[in-house]
Amino acid sequence: MLKGRLGLEGARIPHADRHGLMWLGRGQLTVEDGTLRFVTAGYDQLPSGDYAVPYQMVSCFILEPGTSVSHDVLRLLARHGCGLLAVGEGGVRLYASLPAGPGRSAWARRHARIWSDPAQRLAVVHRMYAWRLGESDSETTDLDTLRGIEGVRVKESYRLIAQQHGITWRSRKYDRSDPEAADRPNQALNHASTAVKAAAMVAVAASGTLPQLGFIHEDSGLAFGLDIADLYREQVTLPVAFAAVKEHAKQPDLPLERLVRRRAVAALRQGKIVASMIDRIHELLPEEASVRGDASCP
Repeated sequence: MLKGRLGLEGARIPHADRHGLMWLGRGQLTVEDGTLRFVTAGYDQLPSGDYAVPYQMVSCFILEPGTSVSHDVLRLLARHGCGLLAVGEGGVRLYASLPAGPGRSAWARRHARIWSDPAQRLAVVHRMYAWRLGESDSETTDLDTLRGIEGVRVKESYRLIAQQHGITWRSRKYDRSDPEAADRPNQALNHASTAVKAAAMVAVAASGTLPQLGFIHEDSGLAFGLDIADLYREQVTLPVAFAAVKEHAKQPDLPLERLVRRRAVAALRQGKIVASMIDRIHELLPEEASVRGDASCP
């Protein structure tokens, strides 16, 4: 990374992760003399300052709240095939994305090729269920049967993780027409699920894969993102939701949604979940599209 304009020897824009993602917040991204310039008021990820940003080393910029971007930036990134996403704090919402441009179709083509091959598609389904359940019956070819097996295991996960957090759990209930009618654990799960799904959509957009082509989910235009989000239900979604419910009981004046968001942001950042999701996508869609018979856990 290039030194910042502060004149400090250690001033750097931290390179986010091995996938070439760079997260920027609370600042202004512009172009100066053909180079990206980021002026920030500072936040927990980066001290305040005026920084030069080497876009040549970045595959995708992820802009968090409080960040503005100039037209020249969009032109420069589009020219060099660099992606741009506008997200909520920590990636708990995905608001907009700029396609990464030429040379980025490989993952989309690989995704479409595997998805359209019945045998390879089923192998991906088994692999995802193996990750989620610890095992998957490779002899079962009916997706509805697999979903039924998962449903039983998921109910038990709700009960156990709620118990770990001292939360009374009855059942999963969600009325789309009146989501606030649910009890607090269900409301918290709705908010946590939204945050994790958004993070999954960030990973899908950054990886250049196709959100519409899900393997387990089928009808939604965000089907692949829902597939990826479900891989993190026990690791992130449930613990975040139930911990927020417990905190809300101690601080009832604070909105439950705000408490869930705060915990989701912390969990996504500390666990480097978006990077982990991209790794999972790469494992699901190997370069040599031959995943038959491999549903083992990593």
